[in-house]
Amino acid sequence: MSQPPSAPNQNNQNNQVDLVELIQKMWIEKWLIIRITVAVTLTAAAYVFLTPSVYRAQTAVIPPSVGDIAGFNMARNILNSSNIVENSGPEGTASASYKEFTTKDVYSIFTRNLQSDQSKRQFYRDVYLPSLSEEEKKAPQDALYQDFLRQFYITAPATTQSDRFLISVEGGDPAQAADWVGRYIQDVGKRSLQEMLGNTQSEIQVQGHNLMQQIESIRYSAKVRREDRLMRLKEALKISQAIGLENPPMISGQMNNQLSAIMDGSLTYMRGAKALKAEIDALTQRASDDPFVPELRRLQEQHALYASLRVQPERVAVYRLDGTIEIPDEPIKPKKLLIVILAVLLGLILGSFVALIKVISPKLRSAAEAAV
Repeated sequence: MSQPPSAPNQNNQNNQVDLVELIQKMWIEKWLIIRITVAVTLTAAAYVFLTPSVYRAQTAVIPPSVGDIAGFNMARNILNSSNIVENSGPEGTASASYKEFTTKDVYSIFTRNLQSDQSKRQFYRDVYLPSLSEEEKKAPQDALYQDFLRQFYITAPATTQSDRFLISVEGGDPAQAADWVGRYIQDVGKRSLQEMLGNTQSEIQVQGHNLMQQIESIRYSAKVRREDRLMRLKEALKISQAIGLENPPMISGQMNNQLSAIMDGSLTYMRGAKALKAEIDALTQRASDDPFVPELRRLQEQHALYASLRVQPERVAVYRLDGTIEIPDEPIKPKKLLIVILAVLLGLILGSFVALIKVISPKLRSAAEAAV
């Protein structure tokens, strides 16, 4: 036999009656749901308020401007414009040439020190360890250093800003976290600045040393030439005295330049004993050969320029702060409001589930008994 046409409608009505009945019974268990929700919420609230707040202070650094590194390049520009002689010899001279520092050159030194383990360990020893209590310092050093690294972050640049580094410090004291960010950047900046100043001064000192060697070499050569000249004059004097030539002979028809050529070299004795003695005395009594070396004064001026070159640290920089270091006023964890809201939702879900089990469990037992 076929089912009566009214059978589907009866099933729908039964389902609707069951759903209404279920909602009514769930409403009866509302206090159970509320109690469970309150319990979960209070547990979450206790966790939120008992867990220490963690604050994060951070700032970013970017490359210095062209004006910040002008002091480094000023020394190099002076050296280039002064046409300093590096090598002198029979083939001529070669002037020094220095490539100017770029902001990338200077900033690379800072970023290398910023990320180096040496900088982090020095900050760990000088700042982090003294901030711990005596009891905390008794922990293993490796464990303490790892705790420090978990509070200290250096974020590499993103693809959109390839030269912007982010430095972050987390801790329970917001003022201390901000202070540590500033101190670490300052310490790395000072170390990088000293490295740049050392490189610049080293170049100046090396070139100055090379120039002084050239000056000493020229002075030595002038001294040797003077001694050689004395030897030649003394031999010429002996010849002049041997032939009784006191004054140079008068030779008619000869120009002055021709007479000078004749009386030089092997014929120097023809200048006469009187003139030769005077020159020998003058060369012997000469205190310094410097005035008689034409190229020496120029080299001395250039050496004095080297000695005067100084880069003033207060007028140069190796980085710039991208913004200011602010003391955080909101903790990054725990997220109190978010945790409480999630706890309320979880409590409602858990309470509704428990109430649902309580409501349907009699029906499940009846169904099980009927099946048996």
